[in-house]
Amino acid sequence: MQGKTTLIFFFLIPFFILFFQPHLTNASSTNITAIFAFGDSVFDPGNNNALPTLFRANHWPYGKDFPGQVPTGRFSNGKLTTDILVSQLGIKQLLPAYLDPKVSDKDLLTGVSFASGGSGLDELTAKENHVLSMEDQLNYFEQALKRMEKIVGGKEAERIVEKALFMISAGTNDMLFNFYDLPTRRYISLSGYHDFLLNRLEAFVNELYKMGARKIAVVGLPPIGCLPVQVTINSLLPSFHMFRRVCVQQQNIESQSYNKKLQSLISRLRSTLSGSKLVYADVYNPLLDIIQKPSVYGYDHILEGCCGTGSLEMGPLCNEFNPICVNPSRYLLWDAVHPTQATNEYLVHILQRTVLPQLVD
Repeated sequence: MQGKTTLIFFFLIPFFILFFQPHLTNASSTNITAIFAFGDSVFDPGNNNALPTLFRANHWPYGKDFPGQVPTGRFSNGKLTTDILVSQLGIKQLLPAYLDPKVSDKDLLTGVSFASGGSGLDELTAKENHVLSMEDQLNYFEQALKRMEKIVGGKEAERIVEKALFMISAGTNDMLFNFYDLPTRRYISLSGYHDFLLNRLEAFVNELYKMGARKIAVVGLPPIGCLPVQVTINSLLPSFHMFRRVCVQQQNIESQSYNKKLQSLISRLRSTLSGSKLVYADVYNPLLDIIQKPSVYGYDHILEGCCGTGSLEMGPLCNEFNPICVNPSRYLLWDAVHPTQATNEYLVHILQRTVLPQLVD
């Protein structure tokens, strides 16, 4: 009987490999040897530390679950999606901030992040928040490219960029700061503002392409109406949902509308930019699924963050004077906007399944 069991076990091994191996993506299977990230706080590992802005996370309790419990400037209790992804691809342990003085020319060869918390596709967003605009980030990448060329030569730098994964996450701050919470752009229709943002994104992608980028993943909007800060603001406005903590469904519908236009843009750019692999990274549906079925994913808290009351605290308002939850892994979000490390790990799992397979050479 034992011999038969052993025989069956070895017989099944190839089937386990066949069915599960595709999800275990690594750098060799995708041929990705570097990651360059752009955008907002979702990808910012500390670039804002060097800027005169309130949008910083280089203080406690940020970094509570980061190695060494160091508040590096990452807007989370631990690692960002870019950190987790670069590690899982076997490239390096963390994706550092370009403006980190410890970053060497050699570090650039495997990627860095240029993202800046509080930034957006709209120049006004970055200007209001005193952070790096998308144009600033592009200029820094151009500077980094020259540094790379100095140590490995033009051809090798070009090869690294061609094989690298470029990740862009932007748009949420534009909607929050310029349309929903502060009406600075509300003289434009919602659809018109979406088009304005996507035109800016298209120009940004075209510039990256001219500089050699070929593998580009663009992250869509999350369910903005379910961010604790939006839930809180909505609960204070006169409406049927006043004093109730529920998602702002209209904002979620509008996020979906933007994402549909974004997918169309990516499809069009993919056909016009020869040799490019542009991919849409969907975070809306994975996050909404968690929000609708939290217990299935092991979450207890969805519409409030772990820091403080979880309703408005973020950046300077999430600080050492705030109480924090006992177990952040049971929370979808760390503060009123940003995901916990547990959520970032789940999102990377989704990226491994949906985005990376489209980037295989």
